[in-house]
Amino acid sequence: MQMARVAGTVVATQKDPKLVGLKLQLVQPLDIITGQDSGKPLVAVDTVGAGIGEVVMIVGGSSARQTDRTASSPVDLAIVSIIDLVEVEGKTVYDRRGFTGEGSQ
Repeated sequence: MQMARVAGTVVATQKDPKLVGLKLQLVQPLDIITGQDSGKPLVAVDTVGAGIGEVVMIVGGSSARQTDRTASSPVDLAIVSIIDLVEVEGKTVYDRRGFTGEGSQ
């Protein structure tokens, strides 16, 4: 699993029939401690109704096809949760207001 921020929406009018009805989102992987961008943006199927700007948990590979909505679909990356809080060694590094910067010290 990896932490990411929803950066945008992807619209595809022509797609595999098994993708019809699935929401595609552009996600930017994040460093879990600092909240800084980590890597290139990716396209993921949204299984939880995340909105732009929300911090989410993504899974890839066969794990992305383990949800009720993505089973038997040609999916390699899925948003599986919206993150409310991250604590590292007893310190909150992220909550719904944003990253605290505590983890980068």
